[in-house]
Order: sequence, then C-alpha cells, then structure tokens
Amino acid sequence: MHDDYPLPEIYREAMARFAGHVQIVTTSDGVSRRGITATACCSISDTPPTVLACVNRQKERNHLFKSSGNFAINSLAAKHQPLADAFAGRGELSAEERFARGSWSTGASGAPVLDDALVSFDCRLVDAKVVATHWILIGEVIAVRMGDDEGALVYYSRGYRNL
Repeated sequence: MHDDYPLPEIYREAMARFAGHVQIVTTSDGVSRRGITATACCSISDTPPTVLACVNRQKERNHLFKSSGNFAINSLAAKHQPLADAFAGRGELSAEERFARGSWSTGASGAPVLDDALVSFDCRLVDAKVVATHWILIGEVIAVRMGDDEGALVYYSRGYRNL
C-alpha cells in the first residue's frame, strides 16, 4: 500500500480522498481585503458559536487574517466554482480582481461577506494557533447570513463536485 512513497506524498494522496465543502475565507482591516479558497473549516461549538479555518501562514498576504481581528467563512454553492478558482489563485488575479467577480457586503466584524453564499459565518478572531505551516483561526461567530438552499460545492479527488 504505497510503502515505497515518502509519507508526505502518501498523506497528500490520502487527503485528496477527504471530501470538503468549498469555502472562501475572507478578511479586511478596513483598507485591504484578502480572501482564499479553503476546505479546512469547521464548527467548534454552538455555545458560544465558534468556528475554525486553517490558513497558510507562510504566504505573506495571509498575515492580514491575523492582524485584522476578523474573518468570514463563506460556504459556496455549485454555481460559485469560477469564484472558488479565482480565490484559489487560478488566473493570477489581484485581490481586487478576485473580489470583483462576486457581490460582497461588509459584515458586522468588518470582514467581506459573499452576498449569495449558501451561508456566511462572520467572526471576531479569538485566537490564531500556529500549527506547522498554518494558522488555525478560531472565531466567535457574531453574525450568520443564510442564502438560498442550493447544491453545495465540494472538493474531492482533486476536483470539484456538486452535492
């Protein structure tokens, strides 16, 4: 069972079989905005409502997630696949070009919230834990916006799937 491959390669292959709902995680300090496509987001607790998102801390532009004090997790519908690609870095668009591809509002925390997301969790940053190459952003949910109940965009086996 792939014993001849180094563990990091086996791990990446195994994680490709780990299906995840596609999100765009966003933040803003009032001047700059940043957003990334991610699947490493989940609920921690409902009392108080708390979520987490994993963000690569080795990318300099992602430091805004830690310094801004806010973030939003925007859950994508199948129709958002082009937006997911843009925020994943495909097409090498600037931050403003990426945001121009969707309709965004400013959430209560100050983070950008996708107007037609399936659901958006607007968060106050509680902590940013360093784990290896990433921060685990822990956020207290201060607002939730629910959109239409459409098919979710899922990432599995290195490709998008509609659920």
